[in-house]
Amino acid sequence: MTMTKRELVIRVANELGMTQSDVAKIIEGVFDTISVTLAEGRRWELRDFGVFEVKTRASRIGRNPRTGDQVPVPERRVVTFRPGKKMKELIANTVPREEPDENAPDPSAADGGGFNG
Repeated sequence: MTMTKRELVIRVANELGMTQSDVAKIIEGVFDTISVTLAEGRRWELRDFGVFEVKTRASRIGRNPRTGDQVPVPERRVVTFRPGKKMKELIANTVPREEPDENAPDPSAADGGGFNG
């Protein structure tokens, strides 16, 4: 399951008792600051959470999967993330939730969804 920025805003607003509008401005400001810092080639570290860095991938020769022709792939900059110690521990010790099968029937609708009485 994916969490969207909107869901993040709602969750943080509810936890902190702030308005969604204020939380949205704060979150947008944080994301903008992270992006600008990375664009400048600087590293962004959040203790215990992780580190965002920009690394340069070397140019190489790739292959077109349809034709098999060799294609030059230019050097490019990419953002990488390394999780911090506490994040690694939290992920390692958490039981993953099962993704719902979108094609499976809704178990709550097994009785027709109405009141039987």
